[in-house]
Amino acid sequence: MKISEGDTLPQVKISKVGESGPEQLDTREFFAGRKVALFAVPGAFTPTCSAKHLPGFSEKAKELKDKGVDEIACISVNDPFVMAAWQKADGSGDVTMLADGNGDFAEAVGLTMDGSNFGMGRRSQRYSMLVEDGQVRKLNVEKPGDFSVSSAEHMLTQL
Repeated sequence: MKISEGDTLPQVKISKVGESGPEQLDTREFFAGRKVALFAVPGAFTPTCSAKHLPGFSEKAKELKDKGVDEIACISVNDPFVMAAWQKADGSGDVTMLADGNGDFAEAVGLTMDGSNFGMGRRSQRYSMLVEDGQVRKLNVEKPGDFSVSSAEHMLTQL
């Protein structure tokens, strides 16, 4: 079942690279007590994700935070090392890179896609969501091949 606005995010484990290596995160704890602009991409270093999605949130970070966003996070079905390398290559220090290595989060929110035709297997759909204290306030899911409603610019209009 696909998550909807008003729903509480499911509790699953995700990860990120910290100072001493990979750190496991609990989604309930990560999103608790704050406003998070979360966006999901099908894969790190992929064309639209690298050329538009991540750079857009990085460029609009100050504006998002000025409108009350506490944290901006990108999640993808990649391992934490790939997400850290992508952040380093992109220079997006204002975006927390979250790894959904096994696709558990994408599956739990019902936003998976099958990228097998591209050799990518099961991945996350492209979307953005505004999460307040673990509850989905805005959800913007792209149609396959599109990039518009999940952009940072669109999210700014929703704040």
